Amino acid sequence: MTRRAALAAVAVLAVLAAGLWWWRDRPDAGTASPVRVVTPERRTVASSVLATGVVRLRVGAEVRVGSQVSGIVQELNVTVGSHIERGAVIARIDSRGIEARLAQARAQVAVIGQDVARARIELARVQRLEAQKLVAQSEVEDRTLALAEAQARLEKARRDAAVVETDLGYTVIRAPISGTVASVTTQKGETVAASFTTPTFVTIIGDNALQLVAMVDETDIGGVAAGNPVTFSVEAFPADEFRGRVERIAPKGTILSGVVNYEVMIGIDGQAERLKPDMTANVTIETAQREALVVPNAAILRDDGTRYVYLEAGGKAERRDVTVGAREGGFTEIRRGLTADDRVRVGGGERTE
Repeated sequence: MTRRAALAAVAVLAVLAAGLWWWRDRPDAGTASPVRVVTPERRTVASSVLATGVVRLRVGAEVRVGSQVSGIVQELNVTVGSHIERGAVIARIDSRGIEARLAQARAQVAVIGQDVARARIELARVQRLEAQKLVAQSEVEDRTLALAEAQARLEKARRDAAVVETDLGYTVIRAPISGTVASVTTQKGETVAASFTTPTFVTIIGDNALQLVAMVDETDIGGVAAGNPVTFSVEAFPADEFRGRVERIAPKGTILSGVVNYEVMIGIDGQAERLKPDMTANVTIETAQREALVVPNAAILRDDGTRYVYLEAGGKAERRDVTVGAREGGFTEIRRGLTADDRVRVGGGERTE
């Protein structure tokens, strides 16, 4: 044998040895999952309706806050994105001018109050004289009219003072709801002018302001009712599952491309800070619960579009085609093809769902 032939033979033997070693120690060698035999269980499974939806703000959840008095912004305590509690001070308007008006109005009330007191004393004096026939009845009538006029001026002065006092209260602007500041359109030192339409300089989106609005086909809407549990995911966080419950169903459908859909309003459970208005969602509405036969997911095999299982039959495997339903908690609903007495093989290395 030539030297070249000997080297070739050694190379072939090396390849064969390596292949044999790989076959013996391959990852799946001797590790096929053990076969176990189960009988279908009877469990409660949920029926559901699938829909698409959009995260939206609830009606009235967005509140625009402004000033009802004109003046310079003396203090501004919020920034975009900050959270604020109901009643907390958002801003203060310079109140010195209104305080001066209030002092003047209160002084006017005091002066007119003295006029009323004098008019009351004068009326009492004239009434005594009239009783003694020392003055005419017309004198009493004149003093009575003077007192009424003074009292009317006093009431007007008090109303004017109350208006100014209210304006003074408006210089402290408080949050009407708890929520997150969405926009701020003024700054400290800026002058704001009140008008019939209060100028907005802070917008607050209230806590728990979001809801999910799902569009449900008319063929499915009959099974949906207030209180139904809901799960959904959004494109921004596809791995996360959010939960909620149906709150109400629109009484009138919407026709789009000849298909009738109904808006279903869904309240979102728990904390949903990451959700934003206009996010789209894939929605599952649980409509009912029923008793059904289930087997472990690993028992369900697939041949193209056909689902089947293997039954234990005297030590042999017997194929049985099945119709499946809901999948939940590691189990698959069997709608047709099995009975509670069947013995189903699980495992053995077959390709499953």
